Amino acid sequence: MSKRPTSRDVARVAGVSQSTVSLVLAGKAEGRVKPETGQAVREAARRLGYRPNLAARNLRLGRTRTVLFVVPTLVSPIFGAVYTGAARVARDRGFGIVVHPWDDDATPARSPVDIEAIDGVLASSLGGGVAGFGDVPIVVLDNDPADPAPSVNFDVAGGMRAITRHLAGLGHRRLGHLAAAVDTWTFHVRAEVLTETGALTGREHCAIDVAAAREAALALLDRPDRPTAVVCDDDLIAAGAYKAARHLGLDVPRDVSVTGFDDILVAGALEPELTTIRLPAERLGARAMAALLERLDGHAPPDVSLPGELIVRGSTAPPPR
Repeated sequence: MSKRPTSRDVARVAGVSQSTVSLVLAGKAEGRVKPETGQAVREAARRLGYRPNLAARNLRLGRTRTVLFVVPTLVSPIFGAVYTGAARVARDRGFGIVVHPWDDDATPARSPVDIEAIDGVLASSLGGGVAGFGDVPIVVLDNDPADPAPSVNFDVAGGMRAITRHLAGLGHRRLGHLAAAVDTWTFHVRAEVLTETGALTGREHCAIDVAAAREAALALLDRPDRPTAVVCDDDLIAAGAYKAARHLGLDVPRDVSVTGFDDILVAGALEPELTTIRLPAERLGARAMAALLERLDGHAPPDVSLPGELIVRGSTAPPPR
């Protein structure tokens, strides 16, 4: 059986000291080790298959090197992509992630790990703020930046404004809003932006579910002042709007335009394909984990807002004459 490589082996191959290896692999090399030296250490570690002895290092640091990632649901593809980005950064620093869906009735005591036994928390789309986590360092995602914890957000307002500008440019002056019936900052912002346009003629709330969205869209579209475009808080809600339009004999986009938000897989599966906002979910997760690791290293990371991208597809067109 071959001997497990050690940090001394990495130091020898990279031509550096063991202390330099420790700094680089602990993520503490910035400003202390030249970038090319850090790259040489990482390449040597990969070539040798070196993995730090986390158990021993945790005992020295008094850390479990575990992060709790709190999400409102495990169903949404967005949170899967956010996790992927966060896990990539965590893995490079020797941290593990425990994922926990945190509904409105949850409390820290019901989390899958003891709050006091974790190093930090990433919390996404919280409805009730950041209370309940005690003194554990926390970074919030897609959450009100007015909360005291550092935040890494999607630029939701910018995304919604891009949609309304696109629709206005096509000539739409009567907008309907299918709003997610979820009491969180991200959906409050979407509603505020639409209200500010002055073009909103009606709003219906629904669960983020195709069947629920269909019923809400029927109420929005089956009225004398029917909107010429329906702005949906989510791509699944937009799928429900398609079904309602079809039920009423309306064509998308000839009779009514429809937009979504998120650009999940269903956006490309709908016919016509959906105009929506593509969110940088993996990048959000990576930036949030990097910010949390900054906090654990004693720094104060700034709030971050990542822009989305308007993806124009076949579901939007000029309003009917």
